[in-house]
Amino acid sequence: MKDYYNLVWRGSTESIVKEELEAKLKKKTPLRVKYGIDPTGPRIHIGHASVMRKLQYLQKMGHTIVLIVGDFTAQIGDTSDKESERGVISMDQIKENVESFQKQLGHIFDFSKAEIHYNSTWFNTMNLGDFLELSQLFSVAQMLERDNFSKRYEDNKRIGLQEFLYPVLQGYDSVAVRADIEIGGNDQLFNILAGRTVQKYFRQPQQNVILYELLLGTDGRKMSKTWQNAVWIDDAPNDMFGKLMTVGDELIYDYFRLCTDLSDEDLRVIKEKLDATDNPRDIKAQMAKELVAIYNDTDSAESAEKAFNKQFQDGALPDDIDEVVVDVSTWKIADLLVEIGLAESKSKAKRAFDQGGVRINQVVVKTEEIKISNNDVIQVGKRNFRKLQLILR
Repeated sequence: MKDYYNLVWRGSTESIVKEELEAKLKKKTPLRVKYGIDPTGPRIHIGHASVMRKLQYLQKMGHTIVLIVGDFTAQIGDTSDKESERGVISMDQIKENVESFQKQLGHIFDFSKAEIHYNSTWFNTMNLGDFLELSQLFSVAQMLERDNFSKRYEDNKRIGLQEFLYPVLQGYDSVAVRADIEIGGNDQLFNILAGRTVQKYFRQPQQNVILYELLLGTDGRKMSKTWQNAVWIDDAPNDMFGKLMTVGDELIYDYFRLCTDLSDEDLRVIKEKLDATDNPRDIKAQMAKELVAIYNDTDSAESAEKAFNKQFQDGALPDDIDEVVVDVSTWKIADLLVEIGLAESKSKAKRAFDQGGVRINQVVVKTEEIKISNNDVIQVGKRNFRKLQLILR
């Protein structure tokens, strides 16, 4: 039996009010645990999931998971960790993202037993008078005390009035579902505390709060699609394993600690091994297998490790290379990489070429113009391949 209580607290950086919350959890009285989903993107990375997995533990302890899908607030966008205003997202895109999220959440906790609420349900019917009553609970000064807003204000960067409304609305979500607890990443402190403020005004018991450490990306920066350092939970097993093997050695322990269910004793042993070696390659592979198994299964994790070893230790090409059809034999290398999906833009393709990161049949490409043959294998970086099927017109 896993120690779910201990797992709930692992990685927590702040709790409000901790003594009160500890007493509630130990009483084993069912609580309503709120978690807000911002559907401005279609995928969940393991950084998001490291917090979402706490919902699994709380659910197994007998508590009710209450998911708030911020379909209304997504039209504003949460700028808690952003240095500029977010663009407006359409409702059609939000609906697509929500559908994608639902499929992925099943890998993290029992989605069928959770309550699902869309905050458009109450905000689409809120009248202007009620909204003005709600907004008077907060001041402009409070908003400008937030690090990202104060920095943008000092730098003369635009702050949209609607951005101030995001935490106000998120706070009301807690009233709408009568939340007992809200959890989130530690970048969500202001937004989650807003829930306590609004609940107090509406004479509800104030929710307790647990905030969690944010998992860093494979390059040591915040995990983000923008920086291409994210490991997505719907990545193919081989891709997930390969990405995890690029994690900096200094992050291996944090990935074990924040992303797995290993016991404290197992973590202690791993920490001792990491401290005792200058080459933690095998420990990193153990971490990669653990995570691939969590979001897929043990067989997939074993296969992914074998494929990785075959490619990088034996120098062999992977067995499952995607094939693409091209109808021209002579190419500018940047044009070809964009055409076959190995680069998002010509500038990124040129950068990969300049850095010696483009290979054809495992030989580094050194000329900007190339001639290809049928069944050539194009490689960019360590893990991205395409096999060319040349069909001349």
